[in-house]
Amino acid sequence: MNDLLSAFLHTTLNVDLNGILFFHFLLVTYFIGVIISVRRPVGVAFAWIFIVMTFPILGISLYVLIGERPVGRKLTRKITRMNREYAQITERMCQDYAGDRQKLPLEGRALSLLAESKNGTPVVAGNKIQLYTNSLEILQCFIDEINQAKKSLHLEFYIWALGGDADRVGEALITASRRGVACRVLLDSLGSKDWFKSKWPARFRNAGIQVTEALPIQIGRFQFRRADIRLHRKIFVVDGAIVWTGSMNMVDPRTFKQDSGVGEWVDAMVRVDGPVTSQFELTFSFDWSVDNPNITHFDDRNPPASPHDGEAIAQELASGPVYRDDILYQVMLSAIIDARESLTITTPYFGPDDGLLQALMAAARRGVLVTLIVPKLNDSTLVAWSSKSFYEDLMSSGVTIAEFHGGLLHTKSLLIDRRIAIFGSVNFDQRSLRLNFEISLIIYNEDFCVKLEELIQFYLSQSDLVDPKAWAKRPRWKHYLENAAHLTSPLL
Repeated sequence: MNDLLSAFLHTTLNVDLNGILFFHFLLVTYFIGVIISVRRPVGVAFAWIFIVMTFPILGISLYVLIGERPVGRKLTRKITRMNREYAQITERMCQDYAGDRQKLPLEGRALSLLAESKNGTPVVAGNKIQLYTNSLEILQCFIDEINQAKKSLHLEFYIWALGGDADRVGEALITASRRGVACRVLLDSLGSKDWFKSKWPARFRNAGIQVTEALPIQIGRFQFRRADIRLHRKIFVVDGAIVWTGSMNMVDPRTFKQDSGVGEWVDAMVRVDGPVTSQFELTFSFDWSVDNPNITHFDDRNPPASPHDGEAIAQELASGPVYRDDILYQVMLSAIIDARESLTITTPYFGPDDGLLQALMAAARRGVLVTLIVPKLNDSTLVAWSSKSFYEDLMSSGVTIAEFHGGLLHTKSLLIDRRIAIFGSVNFDQRSLRLNFEISLIIYNEDFCVKLEELIQFYLSQSDLVDPKAWAKRPRWKHYLENAAHLTSPLL
């Protein structure tokens, strides 16, 4: 009897084990097929295949969460439909401002055409652009703008943090709404999660302020929507005539992430008065319409008359998954390749792919003065270690690397030959360049570039230059840790 029972159990276990192994084989094979069904960088594809084969449960779960770039079927259909309306408006803009491109220096025309492609907006002349570098002063300016607004206030941010002067901005908005100013607030669901859990949404709505939560995270929809694609833009439009944009979220640096051990976040913003504001208003309107389920269309915004004829020429550059895929990446790559004298990058998160890395190295080797400024301390340990894995190759090519020690440097800028600047919300990493919804301002104006160069020199005065010889002597375990962290960079 015992022999029969043992034989039965042995047969049953073998059948179950064989079934599990066969199911495992089918599941892994299916997901490998899914991975290779989309043409993607070879390193990314092999990284996912390795993870799925080695850790099938964890790997498949991660791939479902962050392996693709979907924003959800319903949202994709809506973006595609509205993009047709968006294209009609941008086409009219390009016709209206076609003559402004001729005012650009020759080296700027090709870049402007690239940024304009795939339903982008054109270069426009007649803008007054001011650079602001003190976060508390910027918050006070926001409050002043709100207090003086007459028609509308449109705010779009990744993070609205609780506390400090950010709360004062909220109070000013409530007062403005009660006196009849139309106020709309669009915030990312993940970045502003604490704000959405607070009393502020109810207070805003009770005061007549419209609030929309962008890309809400829904647990049951991970298989249809990638959870880590975020609305990372920073846009504040006043009366359709003035726009603020740059790197700063709606946060008070004295209270924001003070437990992260990196010091206060260091940001910069620009205030733009002129016709390019209408491009930011259009992007806000597009985002508002896409993320608000009750809206099926969006209104065109009339470009404001320019009171600053002959001043800065500028161009908005909006990007994101589903629409305008890879244009931002191509603009950045083109800007690096076109540099002839100098190229300076400030970014809190540095994670280029091989194409951008080779372009930076090639620029330095052909005599361009290439400088990279990053924070000495970073709030993301994984990103910090991964970033350092690029140092040796960059420095061996002649790139100067400076680590800012005056806080977490959060300013995102690219200065090309001191003649063209790309300034906005874009980090120099794969998340910003390929995943998130981002916004930048391309500025073709030497006077502004002088101001940005002065800010860069200030950052450099508070930075430590990385010494290539000392770097080569760092402990071997750090080298392995950096390279191990680098293996995750294609998947982020």
